[in-house]
Amino acid sequence: MTLWVGITLIIVALLGGVALGFFIARRYMMSYLKKNPPINEQMLRMMMMQMGMKPSQKKINQMMKAMNSQQLK
Repeated sequence: MTLWVGITLIIVALLGGVALGFFIARRYMMSYLKKNPPINEQMLRMMMMQMGMKPSQKKINQMMKAMNSQQLK
């Protein structure tokens, strides 16, 4: 009888730990993305203009494609 109670408590604690870990990781990622948003086309256009370049849509598309492929690696 006590063996079943012990096994049940272990399983419940394991499931609770997994659920708690998931929510902590989710909250951390949400706050990280809020502080450090991913770069989009508008941000890339602004950066290029600040560097003194005149961004064309073709060049922005090439840079976005390069950045996305770099993130996948």
